[in-house]
Amino acid sequence: MTATRTAPAAAPAREPDALGGGRPARSGPTARKRLRRSLLHLVLAVVAALYLSPLLYMLVTSFKTRGEAGATEPRWFPDPVTLDAYRVVLGSADSPVMRWFLNSLLAAGAHALLVLATAAPAAYALARMDFRGRGTVFAAVVATLFVPPVILLVPNFLIVNELAWVDSLPAVIVPGAAGAFGVFFLRQFFLTLPAELEEAAEIDGCNRWQIFVRVVLPLSRPALVTLALLSFLANWNDFLWPLYVLLSPESLTLPAGLANFQGANNIRYDLLMAGAVIASVPVLLLYVVAQRWVIEGVSRSGLKG
Repeated sequence: MTATRTAPAAAPAREPDALGGGRPARSGPTARKRLRRSLLHLVLAVVAALYLSPLLYMLVTSFKTRGEAGATEPRWFPDPVTLDAYRVVLGSADSPVMRWFLNSLLAAGAHALLVLATAAPAAYALARMDFRGRGTVFAAVVATLFVPPVILLVPNFLIVNELAWVDSLPAVIVPGAAGAFGVFFLRQFFLTLPAELEEAAEIDGCNRWQIFVRVVLPLSRPALVTLALLSFLANWNDFLWPLYVLLSPESLTLPAGLANFQGANNIRYDLLMAGAVIASVPVLLLYVVAQRWVIEGVSRSGLKG
């Protein structure tokens, strides 16, 4: 009896490569997937260009001359490139921009640290500690998020005035440091941490404070960095409240000082753009350094509620 031999299956078509061999031909779906990815990247590049164009125009305008910056037909590229605007802004005796910059840096940094010091213990208590009325307390904290901040201007000013903090940096550091957003944000993050880690630390003899300091806070670095950055930005960009409580030119923060500077130089667009660049660069650098923790902190804070 003669055995029947089955014909081998046909090999997939192969494309010649540079060495004369072959490689599997590209399938249609893969090519379409790469095309969709390329189109998506193109769309994202266009959107990014639209968002970045005001910042780029601000930057190039700061290097223009006074006449070119105020021309009716603006041009993207300065001709010639000059640093006169920065020399005037940084060398003005009537507008101490560097003093305003240091005031803003000190106020925003101290405010961010104070927010962490007040929000972290409160958030941990609302997330992990079981006590009567915990839900009611958390609901009351969240409810304050719906109160417009402008309503608090007069009460806060009266308190600051009683404490003799008017025209000093504590007036822009302390108010708002115990806000509800930080408590809500950190509580959501603490809820995502495994409770088994805290139980293991308790078995090892740690009390509640030691668990909070040695276990919870080190694991919460992304959320803490994110909250610190958001608090820093909020204080750095605050404009209305410093105008109420900071009176002398030497005590002003950068946004309030630049507003006065704009009033004195309302047609000097080169000077205004130079001041805006000085105010923007530190914030952009801070975000570039901390963006990894920011992304992780924001993504994990919304997993469990």
